[in-house]
Amino acid sequence: MADSVIETVECNTNVAPVEDLLQTASHQNCQRLVVLGSARSGKSSLVARFLSNKFSDSYTPTIENFYRKVYRIRGEVYQLDILDTSGNHPFPAMQRLSFITGDLFLLVFSVDSRESFEEVARLRSQIIETKCHIGGRRPVTQQSFRGSKKTSTPSLVPMIIAGNKCDREMRTVTAEESAMLCSGFAGCGFVETSAKKNWNIDELFRQLFQLADLPAEMAPNSHRRLLPAQLLGSSSSVPLPPMLTSSPAAQTKKKGSRRFQGLSIRRRMSDAYGVVALNVRRPSLHTDLMIMKKKTSQRQPNSSSSNSPSTRTRSFRCVIQ
Repeated sequence: MADSVIETVECNTNVAPVEDLLQTASHQNCQRLVVLGSARSGKSSLVARFLSNKFSDSYTPTIENFYRKVYRIRGEVYQLDILDTSGNHPFPAMQRLSFITGDLFLLVFSVDSRESFEEVARLRSQIIETKCHIGGRRPVTQQSFRGSKKTSTPSLVPMIIAGNKCDREMRTVTAEESAMLCSGFAGCGFVETSAKKNWNIDELFRQLFQLADLPAEMAPNSHRRLLPAQLLGSSSSVPLPPMLTSSPAAQTKKKGSRRFQGLSIRRRMSDAYGVVALNVRRPSLHTDLMIMKKKTSQRQPNSSSSNSPSTRTRSFRCVIQ
């Protein structure tokens, strides 16, 4: 089990409890990350690294796990919901619903499993097809993306492909093959990772958030991670750890301290922080459908034909097969 770096409370700066933060997050700042891939590819291990910088050698099959992380970055509140899906697809309709309601996607395969690589290729195609179908959009290629303005490309699907377990000597998938999966589509990236060795985890999520046009401080090494107990258990505000650059003398004194090991320059300079919310339940099917309806309505083009009742009904209809 790897150790994680958690700051401790040492000052009287106040922050709001996590429930209050959630209430102040705007709809535009609420995003859902869907993690997909074959069983035993390391999806849950990457999520554990992202949330708490921990790794376990034991394997427990994932049915479906739901997490929520709340950030405060430059005065704004961001909510990131993470849906860690099953690799066995026991409920195909639920998988399709995750395509519809997801805002950004992490597709994971193991570099020593050709089958898991082929599964990621299939998932990528299904996600793009689903997103284009429900929004009446066309896939954006790299060539068309370069020739258009950022504001005119709403059909981008932020997606990162992780070639996990790259620490293993035996591999059946090359990095060149993996990169080819993203070569034809804008908004798609590829990073080789190792959840066990903690290789490229920060880079993986940094690239994903960049593709999704989210703050760079959401990456694991770019903000202060608070313990849930620091924001819970009190109706009033609670103390927050000091900025890591607040006192040069204190830095010199604690230069060899474990808490400074592995912290990026951006994280030391930033006042951004994040906390994992406790006891979070996955939204109901009805709530997911309502979210999908709202997102779909926002993507509809402003045209006279789209104002008719029949057109609006078709736009909001959701069929799960």
